[in-house]
Amino acid sequence: MTKIEMTEAIIHAKADAGLGWEQIAEEVGLSPVFLTSACLGMNSLRPADAERLCAVLKLPEEVSLALQDFPHKHWDKQVPTDPVIYRWYEIVGVYGETIKELIHEKFGDGIMSAIDFSMIIDKEEDPAGDRVKVTMSGKFLPYKSW
Repeated sequence: MTKIEMTEAIIHAKADAGLGWEQIAEEVGLSPVFLTSACLGMNSLRPADAERLCAVLKLPEEVSLALQDFPHKHWDKQVPTDPVIYRWYEIVGVYGETIKELIHEKFGDGIMSAIDFSMIIDKEEDPAGDRVKVTMSGKFLPYKSW
C-alpha cells in the first residue's frame, strides 16, 4: 500500500466514523497536528500508535504498515492556490526575513528544527471574528564551525 492509498483509506474511514482529527488523536494519544500529518503521509507512526489509529478507524493491517513506513517528504514546488495553504506562503514571504532576523538576534547563527518540533492549532473566539492561533515550538540548532 502506498502512502497515497493509505491517506485515501484513512480519509474515507474518518468520514465514515464521523470523527474529527482531534477526536482521533485523543483516542490514539498523539497531538492532532502530528497525527494528521502522519495520516497525510508526511510523518510516520510507531507501531503501537499506527495500530491504535487503525483500531479506532477499523482499518486493516496494511494501513498500519503504511503508516509505519518512513515518509518521502516532498511537495509540489509551485505556490499552492488553496487559500489556507497559500496564506502560509504569504506569511513566509512577508515575515520570513523578519523571523530569520529575530531568531538570529536572540539565538545566534542557526535554525529552528522541524524535527524536534511541536505545533498547536487553536480557535480563539473573538467578537470581531474568531481567530486562528498557531503556536510552533522548535529546538534551536546552532551551526557549528569545523
